[in-house]
Amino acid sequence: MLSLGIDIGTSGVRAVVLNKQQQIIAQAQYDLEKSKAFKIKDQILIGYSQNPLQWWHGVEHVIQAIKSLLEKKSYKLQSITHLAIDGTSGTVLLADKDGNPLYDALMYNDQRSLREAETIKKFASDHTAAMGASSGLAKILYLHQQQENKSIAYALNQADWISGKFLGQYGISDCNNALKMGYDAQLHCWPDWVKNLLIKNNIKSSILPKVLMPGQVIATISNDIAQYFGFSKELKICAGTTDSTAAIIASGATEVGQAVTSLGSSLVMKVISRQPIFDKNSGVYSQPYGKLWLVGGSSNSGGEVIKQFFNSNQVAQMTRELDIKNTQKELSLLNLNYYPLSTPGERFPVQNPLLKPRFLPKAASDIDFFQALLEGMADIETLAYNKLLDLGAPYPKRV
Repeated sequence: MLSLGIDIGTSGVRAVVLNKQQQIIAQAQYDLEKSKAFKIKDQILIGYSQNPLQWWHGVEHVIQAIKSLLEKKSYKLQSITHLAIDGTSGTVLLADKDGNPLYDALMYNDQRSLREAETIKKFASDHTAAMGASSGLAKILYLHQQQENKSIAYALNQADWISGKFLGQYGISDCNNALKMGYDAQLHCWPDWVKNLLIKNNIKSSILPKVLMPGQVIATISNDIAQYFGFSKELKICAGTTDSTAAIIASGATEVGQAVTSLGSSLVMKVISRQPIFDKNSGVYSQPYGKLWLVGGSSNSGGEVIKQFFNSNQVAQMTRELDIKNTQKELSLLNLNYYPLSTPGERFPVQNPLLKPRFLPKAASDIDFFQALLEGMADIETLAYNKLLDLGAPYPKRV
């Protein structure tokens, strides 16, 4: 038995095949086109979007690569029995009854839904992850206003839409991806305040997906897609999760007090807790993790900021230089107190859609600037775990 996992990120699509012993049999990746920038007057950058069809093209590419790699090792694509997908938390699109995207998907760090976020504040319960302009719920309200024909059948997260392509049916999510749309993971339902908010904005609550637990089998792959790729028609499509949760599962963290910091396009800090914790003012939310809870949040800082200033070769070279300095005990903190953001707006450890990036005072050189960016992210990580401690979460005994 082989299992296939597909990760849809901000900058690329990755796939990995595991056997029963969780050994990697094959893996592949594909780089996505850069997200489209959205600017308002005075050319202020406040958001990013992507065409979902690019994601599917990336999926097609990695599956073909996986197929070739498996054949070289005397495996077949038909040997894969289970498929699960994770996607970027808070990346949302609206689709028609056939699953066709009606608009480009708004990315996880998109901040154009400020007005909608203020509306949500008036309705939201204290125990929700659907706060701020970057929440999935705010994006649903915003995107609804962009549709002239209003032929909206589904509100979907990134992983939901890709899973729907494999299933040939849409409208199914998991409790981790659905959190930022307003799903109540404690009561396992869409709360009345979310439904009432949608109705008040002339949106049918039926566009909200049915929510399953991560890993739960949804159904078998559609015959057309199975034939298109060469999968077995018995391939089971399982409910997925968010990218940061997938990272935590992969880390092996299982005990209360263990924490995971994920540095990708964004920066995610979460700690395992016995009890769920929510805090609107700092962007803290909780999601089920077996019988325990993951408590934390996502900062808009991260690798996306570094990519604005340096290419991958520059990053690799400066990383080597910093490593050498560190080995020779010549590396010291610059303490420039940067707050690195690619666009105005922060989610966690501060919930402030207007927070501006801080890149001053000016660094003396490129490598000092690079180091100052990393120090700024480390400071955000420290602030995050201290904030979680203040709210009653365990302080990390291991990260």
